[in-house]
Amino acid sequence: MLNEKVVLVTGGTGSFGQQFVATVLKRYTPRKLIIFSRDEWKQLAMSQRFPKQQYPCLRYFLGDVRDRDRLYRAFDGVDIVVHAAALKQIPSCEYNPLEAIKTNVLGAANVIDAAIDRNVSRVIALSTDKAANPINLYGATKLCADKLFTVANNYAGTHGTRFSVVRYGNVVGSRGSVIPLFLKMRERGVLPITDPRMTRFWITLPQGVDFVLKSLARMRGGEIFVPKIPSMNIMDLARAIAPECRTEIVGIRPGEKLHEVMIPEDEARHTVEYEDYFAILPPFHDWDATSYIQQNGGRLCPEGFRYSSDTNTRWLSVEELRAMLSTLEGYDGV
Repeated sequence: MLNEKVVLVTGGTGSFGQQFVATVLKRYTPRKLIIFSRDEWKQLAMSQRFPKQQYPCLRYFLGDVRDRDRLYRAFDGVDIVVHAAALKQIPSCEYNPLEAIKTNVLGAANVIDAAIDRNVSRVIALSTDKAANPINLYGATKLCADKLFTVANNYAGTHGTRFSVVRYGNVVGSRGSVIPLFLKMRERGVLPITDPRMTRFWITLPQGVDFVLKSLARMRGGEIFVPKIPSMNIMDLARAIAPECRTEIVGIRPGEKLHEVMIPEDEARHTVEYEDYFAILPPFHDWDATSYIQQNGGRLCPEGFRYSSDTNTRWLSVEELRAMLSTLEGYDGV
C-alpha cells in the first residue's frame, strides 16, 4: 500500500511517529517518508537513529500544524498523511486552553485544507478515547477535530481526498501515561492511586501503528475506527508493575474519568462491529453503507450498546501486562 508512495506523518518525532516510521521502513519501500514536526532537536536525534545513508527515503520538515502556509509547502506531492501532531497533556491543556485549540482544532483544519488543495489521496488522523463524551478540554478539542476530519470528505470536491480517524485508548509506556510514573515511583515504595475502581483501555505502540496501517487500507472516508483492545483495573496495573509497593489513594484529578468510553450509546446507533474492530460510520457519506457493512462481514451494534473500559469483555491479566512491559526500553522486570 505504501510502496513508491510519498508518506508524511505530522508529529513525526513523537512516540507514535517514531514507531510508525520504524514500522514503515521495515515493511514498505516508500518513495519518500517525511517527518513533519516542530522540534529540531528531536529531528536531529531521529536522524541519528535512522541515518540517511541507510534510509535515503527519509525527509525531515520543520514546521507546526498551526502554520497553514508551511503545511501547504510540506504537503506538495504527498500521497498519504498520518496526522499525529497534538497537544495532549490534560493539565497543560486545561491551563492553556487557547493553545490546545490552536493546535488540536485549528491545526486539524489546516491539515484538511492543505491536504485537499495539494491533492493528497488519503489522510488518517489519530484521536483518543478522551474524545468520546469529553469532560476535559483535551477531549473536547479532539472531538472537534474528529468532526472536522469525518465531515471533510464532503467538501473535498473533485480533489478526491479521503479522510478518516483512528480512536484508541492509553498506550503502554507512552510519555505522560501512568506506567512510566509507576516505574519511577516504585523506587520510593509508594504508588499514587487516583481511585481503586478506575479502569482504562490499553494498547501497545506497535499495535497502534498496525491498526492505523490497516485502517488506511480499509477506509472509504469518514469512518472512525476503534480497535477491540483489553481493559485493566488500576490496582491490577499497580500489582503488575510494583507488587512490593504500598498504594496511596490521592483522588481523581480534574478532567479525569473513572472509566473511559470509546463508543458511547449515541454513536453506537451508527457503529458497525467487526471481528477485531468497530467502525463508527459518518452521518454524511457518498458511499453505500449497506454494501460497506456486508462487504466487510460486519453487523450493526444493538441499541444501547456502549464500548466502555469497565464493561469490556477483554481484560489484561497481570502476566499479560508484564509481557507488554518487557518490550519497553529501560524496563528491568519485577
